[in-house]
Amino acid sequence: MQMMKPMRTWAGAVAVAALLAATAGGALAQDIKAKLGHAMPQEHPQAQALNRFAELAGQYTDGRVEVNVYHGSMLGGDDKMLQSTQSGTQELFYGSPAPLAGKVKEVQIFDFPFLFNDMKEVDAVTQGPVGDRIFEIMKDHHLVGLAWGETGFRQLSNNRHPVETAEDIKGLKIRVMQNQVALDTWQALGANALPMSYAEVFTALETGALDGQENPYVHMYANKIFEVQDYGTTTNHVYTPCMLLASDEFWAKLSPEDQAALVKAGKESMAYLRELMEKSNADVVARLAEEGMEVKPMPEAEMAKLREAVKPVIEKYKPVVGAELVDEVMATIQKVRAGN
Repeated sequence: MQMMKPMRTWAGAVAVAALLAATAGGALAQDIKAKLGHAMPQEHPQAQALNRFAELAGQYTDGRVEVNVYHGSMLGGDDKMLQSTQSGTQELFYGSPAPLAGKVKEVQIFDFPFLFNDMKEVDAVTQGPVGDRIFEIMKDHHLVGLAWGETGFRQLSNNRHPVETAEDIKGLKIRVMQNQVALDTWQALGANALPMSYAEVFTALETGALDGQENPYVHMYANKIFEVQDYGTTTNHVYTPCMLLASDEFWAKLSPEDQAALVKAGKESMAYLRELMEKSNADVVARLAEEGMEVKPMPEAEMAKLREAVKPVIEKYKPVVGAELVDEVMATIQKVRAGN
């Protein structure tokens, strides 16, 4: 009988240890917090969609993952937030792939001027094999792709004069995205192109360090660009997609079930963003006009001159991005145009 007491004590200790471990594991699983940063203000559809993502992430993980959204570049510019996400100090990022262009050459395809005509062509590329392939490449850079989102077709604004001809662009100090394709594109059009984080743009326009910038009209309205810009020109020169990305360090902490839940939340919130963007795009030009900004389309004859001027840029970067990938993207777009 005396030998039984140590055995019971040992068994009890094991049971208690197992209970404590399970309890600790459960607490840990319910205590995963994630910072999600992006550049747009709370008034932008993008902010509303990311708030929806945070809500769905909590719902689909039964509260095990808590996502806190930081709007308006509160965590830094896109380049800083991407670096933080890669290093694991920021868990989630939403924004353009442009700041990655120096390391992930394939994303430069989205900076090719006049590549897409409409959203059907965009979706065929980003929601298909090309989009999947780029997300696979992201893994080599400590990033996990959850979903493709959108920024929209980019337009030109400035505060010097109306841009009604290709010649009117020459000499304008234009902020461009921080990548070489965008820089070369605007230089080919005769602008004085200045790469800059979007977080710095409004102040630079306000002080006269810049004459203009190029972004979708919805961005311009949400960021009150009309306060520092007098003229808008509809060019649709580039379509910029966005990506919802996670740090691989953060991702590794999640169970497979919670990873799947966040992917589901990401895709649904991006579908919601599409709805919001379509509604906003429907009347944004009128709203800009109400704020005193003169918005006009670039005449088609002048657009043809712009397309001709940037052809050398596309030829220059095709081998850089990868001829095979560029050809696949072009073929995908042509299938859509042919109705296939």
